[in-house]
Amino acid sequence: MTIDATFWVAISFFIFCGTLIYFKIPQKINNLLIEKIDEIKKELNNAEKLKDEAKKLLSNYENKIDKSKKETEEIIDAAKKESEKAIIEKTKKFHQTIEEKKKNVEQKIAQMKKNALKDIKNVSVKIAIESVEKLIKNSIDKNKLENLYTKSLEQTKISLKQTRV
Repeated sequence: MTIDATFWVAISFFIFCGTLIYFKIPQKINNLLIEKIDEIKKELNNAEKLKDEAKKLLSNYENKIDKSKKETEEIIDAAKKESEKAIIEKTKKFHQTIEEKKKNVEQKIAQMKKNALKDIKNVSVKIAIESVEKLIKNSIDKNKLENLYTKSLEQTKISLKQTRV
């Protein structure tokens, strides 16, 4: 058997493999790989946990946003209802004051009519009394009495016309 270069390469390969096994290099490489795998798994688990927490936070904030939207809608609805009530109340008060003023004006007009009628009656009574006095004073003659009566009637008509205007 001749020893050639392939033989020595094969022997050195076996020596190299034996040295690796003797110093437990494959086991150390395996342990390093397992440690790296474990670290990567831990990082993945942490990333999953962070992802879950982020989802929970997102859902919490979305819930809070939904609640705040509902609350703002409720506040807006309540404000609308209150403003509508206030408008209705103000309108009612306005109409009541208008009605009260209208009644007061109507009462004043009625009172003024009564006063005007009293004044007309008083003036007509005065005119009638004056005409009666003139008739009594001038009752000497029937012709004079009739003339005086017609004149009194005319004066009464004229004064009544003047009081109506």
